[in-house]
This record gives sequence, structure tokens and C-alpha cells, in this order.
Amino acid sequence: MYEKIAPPTTGSTVTFNNGEPIVPDNPIIPFIRGDGTGVDIWPASQKVIDKAVAIAYKGKREISWFRVYAGDEACEQYGTYQYLPEDTLKAIKEYGIAIKGPLTTPIGGGIRSLNVALRQINDLYACVRPCRYYPGTPSPHKYPEKMDVIIYRENTEDIYLGIEWKQGSEIGTRLIKILNEELIPATPEHGKKQIPLDSGIGIKPISKKGSQRLVRRALKHALRLPKSKQMVTLVHKGNIMKYTEGAFRDWGYELATTEFRSDCVTERESWILGNKESNADISFEANARLIEPGYSSLTPEKQNQICQEVEAVLSQIWATHGNGQWKDKIMVNDRIADSIFQQLQTRPDEYSILATMNLNGDYLSDAAAAVVGGLGMGPGANIGDDCAIFEATHGTAPKHAGLDRVNPGSVILSAVMMLEYMGWIEAADLIIKGIGNAIASGHVTYDLARLMEPPVEPLKCSEFADAIINAFSN
Repeated sequence: MYEKIAPPTTGSTVTFNNGEPIVPDNPIIPFIRGDGTGVDIWPASQKVIDKAVAIAYKGKREISWFRVYAGDEACEQYGTYQYLPEDTLKAIKEYGIAIKGPLTTPIGGGIRSLNVALRQINDLYACVRPCRYYPGTPSPHKYPEKMDVIIYRENTEDIYLGIEWKQGSEIGTRLIKILNEELIPATPEHGKKQIPLDSGIGIKPISKKGSQRLVRRALKHALRLPKSKQMVTLVHKGNIMKYTEGAFRDWGYELATTEFRSDCVTERESWILGNKESNADISFEANARLIEPGYSSLTPEKQNQICQEVEAVLSQIWATHGNGQWKDKIMVNDRIADSIFQQLQTRPDEYSILATMNLNGDYLSDAAAAVVGGLGMGPGANIGDDCAIFEATHGTAPKHAGLDRVNPGSVILSAVMMLEYMGWIEAADLIIKGIGNAIASGHVTYDLARLMEPPVEPLKCSEFADAIINAFSN
């Protein structure tokens, strides 16, 4: 079945049911060591993972690792430009769960990004990035301990489809001409807008299916969180891009209030229900005035529309959500993209899960990671309905490769996500405890050590792994 690799002789395959993994006690899990510093990071990470599993389950559970290749080391095994060999794709598809270190973006060979290719080939539509602070981690933020958010970023649409035409290209020029002469004039809301003839052209598709399956995963995750963290915020720029980003918001609310109706309440619904609870005899119009700023200046038609909304909420969900019941539901709200950037800095503790389209999520996840210690402490996962790949979020840093000095935290914390996804919570909790205790004690690699006050002596990559393991029992 494979050209140059062979799976372990022991272990079983992970299967999936309705998008959820069914994990045996001895799963076979493919791993990609990664390029550059992967040579140091992966051995340290595997040591921590295996030790946590051994302690947590006392031999009753064990991972059978299956080494597969991608990136530069794949070219060494399979030949020039063989950055993503068929062997690797087959193994990930067959065994369902994989973990990887950082990969080099190829200069040749026709692949824009190996990470993007793996996501698209396996339809890994949810990029999940938790950003959580571990006490003692150096941070540029005054109150980094307030940051504890999980970003669900749509992984297959928006800019990741990569549909563009270069400025001056024949097709790009033809497309601009068609838009300027036919399609824009035929759309009255665009008025007399025209695209400059010397423009590059890009298309950002946002689909209902893609949006709702991403929001669905975010809502299911919220159900597993403590009540105080059960909130999903839809992030968008719908005030400007109404039919892409605005539609993402609308489709998210639609899913929440239909498929998850018994579990969810929207922020606007909570205002209506709360106003009614505080003022039992309040009229629909009085309630509408309270929830809608500038109600008096609206047209009669708009005022009537809002009153009808209030009446519909109270008649349809009062029995299941009224009298304070809404306080135990998942809160679903939305925020404009530029606003949420500010609010993650000024009041991050007001948010829990952010559901975003691709580009917004790309920016937000890196910005949030910076608050809690940078990409070296940032885990990541790419999840679909029948496959999941967990990965480092930083680059390959080739100049540090083989020096045993870089921080393996991103891959180790990605492994925590993998263990949680597998349902191996006890092992995941051990690693979280170990990392927290090691950092709090000043046992860190150079990237964190140089920022600590007072300064501490940095550990090697391998020594940091040992410090985490030693801290399991502290």
C-alpha cells in the first residue's frame, strides 16, 4: 500500500461517526517531524506525550507512532519537489488523526503552501487556535491572564481558495472589462463604481454550507465548556461586505436559532427576555425602544419591524428561555472585525470562542497569541468531519535547527489539543499542569528566558521537555 514507509505492526485505526472520532486504546497516529527545528522539537514533544499517556493510564493506553514525510525531508526520501508524497496523504486519510511540526513553504513544485494543501485535500474546514495564558510567561500585555479564548477560523474558503488574476493578465483584464461594462451597471446598488484597469483581481467566496459547518463545530465546543465560558462570537465585517461577511453572521445566527435552538440564545434575544423579566407589564413597543438605540428616529416601518421581532421572540421562546432560563444557554453574539481586535486587547475576559472567516481568523489568532507569549506557545488544529491534523503554528527557523535550543511548546500544546480531541483528558491535563508549573518555576527555553524579569538561565529544548515531565507531579 505504501511506497517507502510502513505502519507500526501494533495499534488500531481511529474511525469517525458523525464527525466525531472513535479512538481505540492503542491508536496508530501518523506524525510529520517537520523541517528546520522540527529535528529538535519533535523528539522533545513525543517524549512529553508518551510520558503523560503512560502516567495517566498506567499502560492501558498507548500511541503507536507512524512516521510520515512532508516538506524538505520528504524530498530527501522521495525526490526533488516531492514535498507532499502520496504515501503521506494515504496514511493521514487512513488513520484519521495526525500531528506535525513546522514545514517549509516550497520554492518550486507548484504547491503554494504545504499546510494549506493538507487542509484542502482533507477538507479540514475548522482551524482551531486556543490562546491561553500560563502564569510566568513573559508578555507585552499588562493583564495577559485575562486572555482565554479559542478561535475557530474557517479553513477552506475566503482567501484560501486562492482565486486571483494578476494585474495586466489577459483574463484579469477581460474580467475587469466585464465587471465595469456589464455586471456593475446591472447592479443599481453599486452606482457608478468602476474598477481601475490596472488592478489585480481576487475573489473571496463565502458559502452558507462552509459558514454553518464552522459555526456548528464552535457551538459544539462551547457546550463542553464551563457555563461561564459558553459564548460564541461571530466575527465579521458585514457592515461593509454584506453578502460575504454579513452573510457569514446571518448564517451563523440562523444555525444557532434552529439546529441549536434549545441550547442557544442570541444577545439580542437576551435583551428582550431580560427587559420583559424586569418589567412584566412592558409592551412590545416599550421593549423595542429599550433594545434599539435611536428607535424614535426610525421610520414607522422599521419601528413596526422591531416590535414584531420582540413579539416573535416572546411568543416563540419564552417558555424555554424566559424567567432566567436564557442565562444557562450558550450566548451567541457578533462583533465587527476591527472592533474585536481592540476588545481582545482591552477586555479579553469578555470573550470565549470566536467564530471567524479565514482572513479575520488569521490575523486574530496571531494577535491573541502575542498576548499570551507568542507563537512559540500557540497550538493549532485543523479539523474536518473524518480527519484532524494538529500542528505547530510557528515557522521552521532553520538557523536554529539542530542546536537543541528552541521552544517545543507549540507542538506540545497542539498535542494537548489532540489528546482532548481523542477524549484522553487525563493525559492532556497532566501536560497542561507540567507546562504551567515549569514556566512558573522559570524553567523555560531561551525565547522566554530572555524576556523574564529577573532573567533566568535558559534550558535546552530537550531539557524543557524534562522540566515539563518533572513538573507533572508538582
